Amino acid sequence: MNPKFNFKNWGQDVEVPERLTEERVQEMIDDAIRKHNRNASIISMCVGWVVLALFAEGLLRLIGVIDPLLPWLKITLN
Repeated sequence: MNPKFNFKNWGQDVEVPERLTEERVQEMIDDAIRKHNRNASIISMCVGWVVLALFAEGLLRLIGVIDPLLPWLKITLN
């Protein structure tokens, strides 16, 4: 046995970890769900604005308010 290690006082200075109660676990789960819902809502809102902007831009190009992006790509209503 190596003389550097003294196993006589093994674990004497270690504090007992805090135990998780069922209420604390449920609170942690609720916090995680709340954070996920908030982040998902923000991402969904940003994607929605982009889709709406692209739709409006396409509609304005279709009715001729905005010139075509490329001269050979002309969309018209007949």
